[in-house]
Amino acid sequence: MSFVSESPAAPIVFFDGVCNLCNGAVLFFLDHNPRGNLFFASLQSDAAQRLLGKKAEPGEFPSSVLFLENGILYRKSEAVLRIAEHLSFPWNSFSWTRIFPSVLRDFVYDRIARNRYRWFGKTEACRLPTPAFRSRFLES
Repeated sequence: MSFVSESPAAPIVFFDGVCNLCNGAVLFFLDHNPRGNLFFASLQSDAAQRLLGKKAEPGEFPSSVLFLENGILYRKSEAVLRIAEHLSFPWNSFSWTRIFPSVLRDFVYDRIARNRYRWFGKTEACRLPTPAFRSRFLES
């Protein structure tokens, strides 16, 4: 967890823009975020570089989903659980998994992250959002 001093008001999901699993997760988040309060930025984007600055280590790009909320930058399983809190039922109830130590949750997360390209594939470029969701993506 890191603190970002110049943080935007809205929560932001930073994701690997060339990962099929990550793109699928973003589409899932869009479909299940009834308040429409989540915003998104590819880790490869200028917006991510500007907003994250030195708060994320280069080794995390793009191996970890990052979630910025209220000036706090969350990583790995904690980021996913924080994102889930913004989703509709039953997805928002996954916070109960915090009963498991973060070491165990992050072990599972890291295993999936290491194999995501092999299991789910990779694209050459970030997918463009539909016009309905374009305003929720930060580009620069």
